[in-house]
Amino acid sequence: MATRSRLPLLRSFATAVRSATRPGSPGVGDRLAALPRLIRATRSGQHAGTSVGRLAMLAVAAAYIVSPVDLLPEGALFVFGLADDAMVLSWLAAAFLTETESYLAWERGHAAPGAYAATPGTPFPSASATTGWPQDSVPGSVR
Repeated sequence: MATRSRLPLLRSFATAVRSATRPGSPGVGDRLAALPRLIRATRSGQHAGTSVGRLAMLAVAAAYIVSPVDLLPEGALFVFGLADDAMVLSWLAAAFLTETESYLAWERGHAAPGAYAATPGTPFPSASATTGWPQDSVPGSVR
């Protein structure tokens, strides 16, 4: 019965990892950098793709993983003690990948028209790249 309850968790984790490692998807660094923005946008109500409660669950799961306090101690139960940590870690990884993927897609879709959504490592574009007009002939400009 315990194996049956772990299968959806493993399937969810595998799906999240597969989507996170596809070409063109944001890397872990980009996702970690987006986390403060995700928290701010969720708390302010701008991003409705997740809830403050879900973000709190992510924080609690991360604290559980790094905490020396454990529901099933490894010292006494060996492999079984690691199983609860592995399940929490796999849920945390899948949830983190899913939430950041959703947020980054939302963020790209809500950029102002003509705004440049900078990605790390890319130079700021010229005016012609952001407006479609050559730098010398921006509409409404006087030479």
